[in-house]
Amino acid sequence: MQLYHDKDADLKVLDGKKVAVLGYGAQGRAQALCFHDSGIDVTVGVRKDGKSWNKAKEDGLKVQEFADAVKDADVVMMLLPDEIQPDIYKDYVLPNLKKGAALEFAHGFSITYKLITPPEDIDVIMMAPKSPGDKERDEFVAGFGVPALICIHQDYTGNAKNIALALAKGLGSTRAGVFETTFDNETYTDLFGEQSVLCGGMTAMIKAGFETLVKNGYPPEMAYFEVLHETKLIDDLIYAGGFELMWNVVSNTAEYGGLTRRDRVITDESKKGMQSILDDIHDGTFKNQWRADFENGLKGLREMEEADRNLQLEHTGKEIRKLFERKN
Repeated sequence: MQLYHDKDADLKVLDGKKVAVLGYGAQGRAQALCFHDSGIDVTVGVRKDGKSWNKAKEDGLKVQEFADAVKDADVVMMLLPDEIQPDIYKDYVLPNLKKGAALEFAHGFSITYKLITPPEDIDVIMMAPKSPGDKERDEFVAGFGVPALICIHQDYTGNAKNIALALAKGLGSTRAGVFETTFDNETYTDLFGEQSVLCGGMTAMIKAGFETLVKNGYPPEMAYFEVLHETKLIDDLIYAGGFELMWNVVSNTAEYGGLTRRDRVITDESKKGMQSILDDIHDGTFKNQWRADFENGLKGLREMEEADRNLQLEHTGKEIRKLFERKN
């Protein structure tokens, strides 16, 4: 993968250009504030007089309704949840998008699955920071940045990559490193990571570990500490220095036990399950199920959330976490 740094990007590419950031959630707020501090002309596009509207105003940013923010914008950034992007695009973006503008995404879902089909006379790009919004902002304020991906789906002007790199530089990401890939690759790997490891796999493993210990008579408080509380400690070590650092820090007993027993948990059947997850992502099965649930008012998602809230693991966790609250 091609890697870019500060010397490869020029903020002057955005001189005299209006950048409209649509959405003011975690990503929208972090990116808009960083762009503003980098001297980029930023306008936040949100629904009028809502929480996001007022928050952006309090943060000292220019704020307009979606349609007005898009009008005359040279770069329109779709930093909205995947599920609402198609409607916002159809109602407010497409009717006001000018020829030669750049339509930008932080995730490729809507383009990869053709939920949004942009006109041919614009650039379509992605600049995807590999971090939650709060972390992006913290790293920028500290004088650095988080790594990011850039993707060029459509290069109408011949300047699409320069715009994507300039946005990455405005976020501080070129200080860390920016990789170039494709919309499809970003979409498929991002969804797979979330479902099989980061959000799906991890929570399923924690839940199963907790239930195994409790079923065998161990106190839920001890089970919580061992299978959930300490996951952050291990994750931080892996994040900082990979498996090697983690194995060097934990005890020899933990290392030997982990290396000799982990394949009983992640078995060949588990790997077949991972492949089926990737297959669902590739063939659109997941996209269709997710869109159907969204169009049904997120009924399925809310039922699953409620089931998780009622887990013994969650009730135990609430009590345990109180022990770590600082008392004034």
